[in-house]
Amino acid sequence: MQTLHEQAISLLKRLIATPSVSRSEDKTADILEEYLRSNGFEVNRKHNNVWVTHFTDKTKPTVLLNSHHDTVKPVATWTREPYQPTEENGKLYGLGSNDAGAPLVSLLMSFIHLSKQKNTSYNYIFLASAEEEVSGQNGIASVLPELGKIDFAIVGEPTGMDAAIAEKGLMVLDCTAKGKAGHAARDEGINAISIALRDIQKLENYRFEKKSDFLGAVKTTVTQINGGAQHNVVPETCTFVVDVRTNEYYSNKEVFEIIDNMLQSEVKARSFRLNSSSISPEHEIVQKAKRLGIKTYGSPTLSDQALMNFPSMKIGPGRSKRSHTADEFVYIDEIKEGIDLYIKLLG
Repeated sequence: MQTLHEQAISLLKRLIATPSVSRSEDKTADILEEYLRSNGFEVNRKHNNVWVTHFTDKTKPTVLLNSHHDTVKPVATWTREPYQPTEENGKLYGLGSNDAGAPLVSLLMSFIHLSKQKNTSYNYIFLASAEEEVSGQNGIASVLPELGKIDFAIVGEPTGMDAAIAEKGLMVLDCTAKGKAGHAARDEGINAISIALRDIQKLENYRFEKKSDFLGAVKTTVTQINGGAQHNVVPETCTFVVDVRTNEYYSNKEVFEIIDNMLQSEVKARSFRLNSSSISPEHEIVQKAKRLGIKTYGSPTLSDQALMNFPSMKIGPGRSKRSHTADEFVYIDEIKEGIDLYIKLLG
């Protein structure tokens, strides 16, 4: 009989070999649904989200074990076949192997193991979510209302099995500076690019008052700018995009209002839904993690935690720096270590 570790590797290879770019991950959802049914679970599915439950005692807290099975598109610089799982020198290569295939199969094997134990600390829900990479409406947000009361969540992402107990939120702002067209050879018109540049300078100089011990300050970065139609016309509009990463002390709406009042340009938020998330350092699962020697930190990257309205902790095998890169890989031993540590943490 295969060990949990061997089963995890086998399943991960099947997932890697099956393209699952966000919003087109139906085939990996099929694989996960079939795998869970073959292990005797009653499987729930909505869109491409697949989940199962194991409840033993209503008085116990319920923990959501969540990771995602969608991937980004492979970048052009891959030197290997992205959808060909390959083992080499203790590594497993393939798109999604690290983000988030390794955390996904490690959590799944841990769930299967824990569901067979007589005495455990929690009730469990395992959820393989879709559309995480694009924060899609048919991802975890469409499923959470159907799961019932959840006391806290473990979110499987590649963290090196360190525990992220806070995570920055994301808000994207579309800004439009409005001027007045005129001939560049004459002293006329109002230059929208100049207005935009002054506003960008304001953003660069502004410091948000509340700084997080785990996440640092709110960070704003202008990532795109576009203005002007031809060399001899004073531009009447200039647009720029701002990537905003919020800490747990501000909601996205609060940060929006501060920026909107600061700038001359018109400011529009694409969404307010991806707020910062955190869990108290005193929470029982955080304290248990510390007793196991797990390090805690604040994460600058986004996950499905942003859509959860209950405490959550992000932890999983693999490394974030490998995510979305060419020749993505995970160490085979990282998966074994991940399963073992998840079981100790969640048993």
